[in-house]
Order: sequence, then C-alpha cells, then structure tokens
Amino acid sequence: MKYVIMIAVVIGLAAADFVTGIIKAYVQHDISSAKMRAGGLNKLSEVIVMTAVCGLEIGIRLLGGYYQSPDAASLSGSVAAGLVFVYIVIMELISILENYGAISPDAVWVRRLTEKLRSFQREE
Repeated sequence: MKYVIMIAVVIGLAAADFVTGIIKAYVQHDISSAKMRAGGLNKLSEVIVMTAVCGLEIGIRLLGGYYQSPDAASLSGSVAAGLVFVYIVIMELISILENYGAISPDAVWVRRLTEKLRSFQREE
C-alpha cells in the first residue's frame, strides 16, 4: 500500500506542477506546445522513476529473504525509495511555488524564497 501512496503523491504533485505551469504560461502569454510536451514528458519520467524505485524496493526485499538478510535488504530498499521520493516531492513543491510566484503578483514571499533557492543552486 505504501508504494501506491508514494506513486499517487508523485502523480498528484506532477499534475499540479504541470497545471500551474500551463497557468503560468497563459498569464505570461508564453504558451508553447514544445514546452508543454517537454514538461509532460518530464513529469511522466518522474512517475516512471518512482515506480521503478518502488519495484526495486520490493525486489531487494524479496532477494533479502533468499540470502537470509531480510532486515538489511528491507532497510536498503526503503532508504533508496524514500530518498528518491523525498527528492521528487521537494523538486515538485519548489516548481509549484515558482509557478505560483510567477502567476500571482501578490506572492512576494514566494518569489523571494525561490530566488534564494536559485542562488543557493548557482553556488553549488
């Protein structure tokens, strides 16, 4: 059940990011089918990666039973799936906030936050 929840969260966030991206493009008079196609494929690949990692966790756990180390295998699979899940969630939330900041002129706090995140990313 946890895999279904993780994948559902990723799908929901990807959909929200895609829709806010379309709204942002509409507000900025910059609707482009090429950008929408690329964004949609990006979101689809995130869902595929999350699904693959969930499958990897299941496979690692099952293999751990064959090698008499189910606890270690379960832990390593959970860590891998958890890290990918957290990364995708954070990435999608930041993208949704960026879109919201571009859509809403009153969202000054969002623009300040995303500018700080961008400057932090440039330093790395």
